[in-house]
Amino acid sequence: MEKRFQPYSRLAAIVFLVIGCLWVLRPFLPAILFACAITISSWPLYLRLLGRMKGHRTLAATVMTVSLILVIILPLALVTWNVADNAGNVYRALRDALASGTMHAPDWLRGIPVVGETAYHYIENLIGSREQLVEAAKRFMEPARHFLLGGGIVLGSGVAQVSLAAFVSFFLYRDGQTLLRALSVGMDKIMGEHALEVADTVNRTVRGVMYGLLGTALAQAAVAAVGFLIAGVPAVALLAVATFLFSLVPVGPPLIWGGAAIWLFYEGSTGWAIFMAVWGVFLISGVDNVVKPMLISRGSSLPFLLVLLGVMGGVLAFGFVGLFIGPTLLAVALGLLRNWTNVHPVTPHRPVP
Repeated sequence: MEKRFQPYSRLAAIVFLVIGCLWVLRPFLPAILFACAITISSWPLYLRLLGRMKGHRTLAATVMTVSLILVIILPLALVTWNVADNAGNVYRALRDALASGTMHAPDWLRGIPVVGETAYHYIENLIGSREQLVEAAKRFMEPARHFLLGGGIVLGSGVAQVSLAAFVSFFLYRDGQTLLRALSVGMDKIMGEHALEVADTVNRTVRGVMYGLLGTALAQAAVAAVGFLIAGVPAVALLAVATFLFSLVPVGPPLIWGGAAIWLFYEGSTGWAIFMAVWGVFLISGVDNVVKPMLISRGSSLPFLLVLLGVMGGVLAFGFVGLFIGPTLLAVALGLLRNWTNVHPVTPHRPVP
């Protein structure tokens, strides 16, 4: 009787153990998943570096981790610090201008069709009346404070999570070969003959997503830098780095080029502000809408539609790491379905049966 229930008791113990481990690691799960995605996508580079360093795993893992810090963490920290510093400068400038009474509505407001003159006089009356200004400040101060506080928390948590991911990636690089052997044995016992194909699907999908994200970020940063140079926006290098980092977040780049367009409007360069807005909508954001799904679908076996659904659904379900988890889960499910039904996609070189 005891032997009959022994397999079920073992299974229950394993399930509770897995749930307990996931509960303990839950606060660090996004960083761990991000580290896994980085390690998988850069594993061929690590193996090449390991061969150059004659098999010194710790040294090769250190070089890869330091490179990750210099490429991702340092620019993200610099942008975070610069945004916080500029926010303080803007607040102090507005406070001094209001106190001295030298603040006026920008002249470019008059040039806006239909509503320009009305908006200009409304802002002038608002600035000239201390009572209305205090009332408006009370109305908008709390939402603005929450917005700035939320943005600071997001940027700060992003730096913390990426820093933790870099720390975890060091051990994944160093002990990756041992982990791969253990995962291979475990997947072989669970999935049998399909384990190798599923592992290959996961590997290609994660690399495709990472290459798509980074390739799109680089393309958007380059296109944005050209637009900033043409329009005469200052701090082009910093804004290009900010565009690269914000492109990893949905609806991130419009915060950068939209801010540049607003600054140009405020400086009186209405034509260049319109140019910056058009450049951002059709070129910078166009790269994100077209290039990213194409790169991701080319690097993985997922159709174009499932890439879009995986990216959007993954972000809604898991946040930032959903960019990697969503397409990966869809790719694994699709690979298992193809193995089970033995139906593969039709390509130009494969005739329709």
